[in-house]
Amino acid sequence: MVELVRKIKVKSVLNKQKHADEWFLSGYSLNPFSGCSFNCVYCYTRGSKYGENQVPGLAVKINAPEVLVKQLKNRARKREYGFIAFGSATDPYLPVEKDLKITRELLMIILRFHFPVNILTRSPLILRDLDILEKIGKKAILPPELENKMDTGVVTSFSFSTTDENLSRIFEPGAPSPQERLETMKECKKQGFLVGAIFMPLLPFLSDTEEHLDEMIKKVKENGADFILASGLTLFGDGPQDCKTRYYRVLEEHFPELVPKTKALFGNSFAPSRRYQQELHHRVAKLSKKYGIRNSVYKDGNVYGNWFEK
Repeated sequence: MVELVRKIKVKSVLNKQKHADEWFLSGYSLNPFSGCSFNCVYCYTRGSKYGENQVPGLAVKINAPEVLVKQLKNRARKREYGFIAFGSATDPYLPVEKDLKITRELLMIILRFHFPVNILTRSPLILRDLDILEKIGKKAILPPELENKMDTGVVTSFSFSTTDENLSRIFEPGAPSPQERLETMKECKKQGFLVGAIFMPLLPFLSDTEEHLDEMIKKVKENGADFILASGLTLFGDGPQDCKTRYYRVLEEHFPELVPKTKALFGNSFAPSRRYQQELHHRVAKLSKKYGIRNSVYKDGNVYGNWFEK
């Protein structure tokens, strides 16, 4: 089946964040595509403010390279270096990238201007670009606040909501399998990259249990992960294609017994209760300690604060 992708032009492709992200270290975000063919049921962009300007269907920002050159040239001139979160809203290694090669072109521009990058993906296609990423890692100029915390300008981060193959087929129907992601992580680690597993989102009563998390953390550790970051599910919007509607539709079909429990957990909010989130982070921190894996990109960081140590 041929994947249809429209070509669009944009005025800006590099988004400056108000503050550097504590979890991903990023001061900028960059997405070469609009929309995503991985079709994850829980995708936070559907129905949230993050998807407000997203065009329907899958589109490639065909003029992104020339726009990025102008934007990075300006930032570099002002020495406003910072990590670029590459793929924060849609995966930069969708199947169409194999032929389009726009992500590869953008990485070459990032290399040219010496910016560090955090690649967020589910795809083995990242292996194609390890040659460029290796050069970026060596030549990137880190922001002053990270100079003593990081010894590389590249982070490779792999996203999981579960490592269970059956659950993944239900909630991530178009994405590479968890096993493919684990094998790709292992190869990136073998090639000397800083590797992370991003457990976002963990699915209530499915992949957030202690037993399931134990298995997930064990697997990513065995496959080279240096760190993990984890957070709970968010459910935005009420439209027929928004993530909230789609998620409950899938629950009704596959796990109807979880619908009342999940609705009670969220109440009238787009996020689970603060108590749930704290208990989840505590669970992740405890199991991370068990397997000797940290909860931050850099060695001395701690995204969950100190409360889970108590």
